[in-house]
Amino acid sequence: MAKKYQSKHRRDLIKYSILIGISLLAILSVLVPLPYYIEMPGSAEDTKNFVTVDGKRDKQPGSFMLTTVGIQRGTLASLATAKLSSFQDIISQDELMGDSTDDEYDQLSNYEMTSSTNMAKKVALDLAKKPYKISYDGAYVMTVQEQSDFYDKLEPGDILYQVNDKKFKKTDDFMNYIKKQKLGQRITIHFFRDGNKEKAEGKIIDLPDAKKVGIGVTLTEQTSLKTKQDLEINVDDIGGPSAGLMFTLSLYQLLEDQDLRKGRDIAGTGTIMSDGTVGPIGGIDKKVVAADKAGATVFFAPNDEIDEETKKVYPDVQTNYEEAKEAAQKIKSKMKIIPVKTAEDALTYLKSIK
Repeated sequence: MAKKYQSKHRRDLIKYSILIGISLLAILSVLVPLPYYIEMPGSAEDTKNFVTVDGKRDKQPGSFMLTTVGIQRGTLASLATAKLSSFQDIISQDELMGDSTDDEYDQLSNYEMTSSTNMAKKVALDLAKKPYKISYDGAYVMTVQEQSDFYDKLEPGDILYQVNDKKFKKTDDFMNYIKKQKLGQRITIHFFRDGNKEKAEGKIIDLPDAKKVGIGVTLTEQTSLKTKQDLEINVDDIGGPSAGLMFTLSLYQLLEDQDLRKGRDIAGTGTIMSDGTVGPIGGIDKKVVAADKAGATVFFAPNDEIDEETKKVYPDVQTNYEEAKEAAQKIKSKMKIIPVKTAEDALTYLKSIK
């Protein structure tokens, strides 16, 4: 009897130990973060909540919605779920943040949003033919990649104003000049640091992730803008530059006191350049999903051009517009996906709505 009891007791202990172990593994798979992140559909936010002109908000029916990509720290359970989802992508911490700390990454994202809102103000004022004064301070360094030949030579916060003997009046020209240089070519960059003029030498490198050559430095425009009207864009919990187009449209509607939407809920995405060009962004498929869920009937997508050289190297590469259309078809969305190269393209479409 004693032996049978001990044998049963031992089996019960093993059974309970296995159950406890499985329970602990299940808990750990949900709670313990791993060095991976999940990109997923985020939200579609009405720009009325962020934008004012002379203290007044947009009261016209309908909405202009900026769209976001959600980013979540991965656990074993969430990563397994993401693997099965069509609109969730797993990226490593290095891919997302590089060498940046959490604070540095947040600072970069917030600065990109600030720069984007300033550019949206400038473009909206141009489109509305309103006067303003703007001064270009230089190309502001946000990050320097470790593989860059300028790593340890340039720092976040440096303001670049000259390459070799060429000065620039906007960051777009600076970047276009860099892109035209040959791989391995040495250049001299002149910059301000803490108010002092300095310079650094380095070479042009291959940037496979960006599918181009460059210096491996993230730049944004450093400008000052003054205008008679008080244009405000106050965003707290959203970062990055991709709301530029939608902020431009929202500001323009207020400046011109027009009803561009005709009651429609209109979403979209895209960076905005100083000349009104709409630039491509990442994660547009996820933004389409977010916009559709929020009830948008129209979605503006950057129709960026892809050069022949890039197509040769990456034959499957798509424009943002093509990606957005494909995503809309996958989810059987009834949204109209509208390609835009400039903010004026978006306005032309809006003014055609009856």
